[in-house]
Amino acid sequence: MKVAVIGGTGLLGSAIVADLSWHGHSVVSMSRSAGLSSPGAISVDLNEATSPSYWLPHLDGVEAVVNCAGVLQDSPKDSTSMVHHRGIATLFAACEQLKIRRVIHFSAIGVDRQTPSAFSETKLSGDKALMGRDLDWIILRPSVVIGRGAYGASALMRGLAALPALPVMPNTGQLQIVLLEDVVHTVRRFLEPGAPARTIVELAGPHRLSFLEVIALIRRWYRWPPAREIRLPNFASSVMYKFGDMISLLGWRPPVRSTAEREIRRGAVGDLEDMRRLGLHPRGLPEFFASEPASVQERWFARMYLLKSAIFIVLSLFWISTAFVSLGPGWGYGMDLMGEGGVEGASAALTVVAGALSDLVIGLAIAYRPTSRYGLYAAIAISVAYAIIGTILVPRLWADPLGPMLKIWPIIVLHFVALAVVDDR
Repeated sequence: MKVAVIGGTGLLGSAIVADLSWHGHSVVSMSRSAGLSSPGAISVDLNEATSPSYWLPHLDGVEAVVNCAGVLQDSPKDSTSMVHHRGIATLFAACEQLKIRRVIHFSAIGVDRQTPSAFSETKLSGDKALMGRDLDWIILRPSVVIGRGAYGASALMRGLAALPALPVMPNTGQLQIVLLEDVVHTVRRFLEPGAPARTIVELAGPHRLSFLEVIALIRRWYRWPPAREIRLPNFASSVMYKFGDMISLLGWRPPVRSTAEREIRRGAVGDLEDMRRLGLHPRGLPEFFASEPASVQERWFARMYLLKSAIFIVLSLFWISTAFVSLGPGWGYGMDLMGEGGVEGASAALTVVAGALSDLVIGLAIAYRPTSRYGLYAAIAISVAYAIIGTILVPRLWADPLGPMLKIWPIIVLHFVALAVVDDR
């Protein structure tokens, strides 16, 4: 069967693409980041899907569609309305027009009971748009999904598990973690001949756990002792969520944002009966961890997860602050260094200003997600240039006890570390 997977590079989508391909289906992965997928992947953007005609060229020969697309919150590049409702509704209309009967659509658990944010409101609207179509639709509503790969909430949990002291967020609901393998098996089950249609299935694990209990399980999986708990007051957690909102304006997608604050309060719990009626018996998180020992790479990821944010914040502020220091209190010192190297007058001033503006541009580029990689490459290049120019003009700086020339090299290494971890998935 030829199956189109929308959102094929995400945590769910990539696992579904791999599983269906392994089991003999012809799979077409479609996403905005199609370049990160297989060579035959197709680039689509739900923000641009304003009519069914957008999808028609991409669905030639397709017999079933699996929609895994989703975004946590509105941002300059993400629209919950388009991704979860209006854009995906045009996909459903195109499927109806092309007589692609089988459509499997991922929603979110609990949206039929409570919609505290635009995320859950638009998810529910998307569900209703699909149910109104003459299709053999399936709506899957998963809880928080955990597997070998990690993204979003599951990645945050691993990062928090690496902290020696765990910040406890107030007002977190219970979770029924569902394993990625069980989600994938469910999709494959609904693509079999004679599978049920026009039904809604909640995907949840067998255990109800608090957020802290999940973190404790992950720490035990990593073979680390229990962490000391630090209970955050409401104002502190609110600041963290608002900071996440600010970061998202720069193109990043932190899992800690105001939508997460509202959604986590209602928790993510559901009914296993739908899965059991299909002959699916989901495993719990403790059983998964018992059968899948954590590797050293898992522990590296957990320890690096929160450090990644610190690295990018520090590097962007480093370059931006050096720009303002050079144009402000450090102006005289910079001019003195130029004079010591034989560069005087207007040429010296122009060189200092040019260097400061270059630092400012690099800092802003690192801070803005779409240009962060280019900013890091530019930072490495200009750091090497500073080392060469400084050696030529003021060679005594190599012997300076504060080590201005020697410190360039660990800074360059840190930029290479940032390049290594810049991708989210």
